Amino acid sequence: MTAADRRDPRGWDAVPAPLRTAALASACVLIVAGTVYLLVQLLVQLAPLTLAIVVALLLAALVHPLSDRLRRARVPPWIAALTGVLALLVVVTGSLVLIGERVVDQVPNLQRSLNAGLGRLRDFALNGPFPISQAQVDSVVNGVMRAARGAAPDPVGGATVAAQAVGSILLAIVLLFFMLKDGRTMWQWTLRAFPARFRSSLDAAAEAGWVTLVSYVRGIVLIALVDAVGIGVALVLIGVPLALPLALLTFIAAFVPIIGATVAGAAAVLVAFVTNGPGDALLVLAAVIVVQQAEGNLLQPLIQGRALSLHPAVVLVAVTAGTLLGGIAGAAVAVPLVAVANRVTTVLRTTPPADDPT
Repeated sequence: MTAADRRDPRGWDAVPAPLRTAALASACVLIVAGTVYLLVQLLVQLAPLTLAIVVALLLAALVHPLSDRLRRARVPPWIAALTGVLALLVVVTGSLVLIGERVVDQVPNLQRSLNAGLGRLRDFALNGPFPISQAQVDSVVNGVMRAARGAAPDPVGGATVAAQAVGSILLAIVLLFFMLKDGRTMWQWTLRAFPARFRSSLDAAAEAGWVTLVSYVRGIVLIALVDAVGIGVALVLIGVPLALPLALLTFIAAFVPIIGATVAGAAAVLVAFVTNGPGDALLVLAAVIVVQQAEGNLLQPLIQGRALSLHPAVVLVAVTAGTLLGGIAGAAVAVPLVAVANRVTTVLRTTPPADDPT
């Protein structure tokens, strides 16, 4: 009797080949999914550190051209890196100071407009086309106030979150300086941890990922600037208060694809409705729709089409997952991470490892 005859018919070989293939594939998927889940949980537990590293990489992609140009002009590396960091800080702090001054100057007028606008909103709710009673309006207002009080963090929790945010910002600034100064050296040190036959393909993949990240950051900054200028000009022409802060909100929200533009547009329309009335709110809504359509149909494909190469459904899923895992910060960094990961895996899949050195 041969070994094949003695084989147990109930064993693995008795399972049909398609089922064996499906079982092995399912096991591989479960192993990969479990590994990814554990990695994500680790990154979430180290959220301040993770966020600092990701923000530093994004800022390095934005500031790198200035630092690199200074280094080509024979400027010492540490001076070139420090110049890039200081230039970024000057732009950010200058914008915040300018916006803060405008907000402080407009607070008294805004309070009066807000009170009048809330009165108009209440009258519209009571006397408009919808059958809403005074008791229902009071119930909604009280519910909103209770939800706001419940959502407000306690002093200890708020102080902890603020301390973590400040620590992440400071760490990101320090990491940004070292990335600009010693980025290539740090990557070469990392490469030496891998076998020699894989280093060339890993280096090519990292280079492609970096190019994708730089293209994404430059593109999103340009798109955000166009959105902010377009909506800001419309708000100024219509006469909506806080046009400059709303333009800044539009600029920041543009870093969260799809969702950010909707939130910023809704905020502008709401401010226009409360302060200026429904007529100006409709004008602002029209301006927001025009700007967003121009962004989605013209700017995004033209500026970022090649850098991302991601379907809108993938972008939406990435933003949603980033929001669930890391809040607003997670939503902002989800798309560039997915775009870089997509480019890196593509290059790794198409670049064979080098032959073993002899």
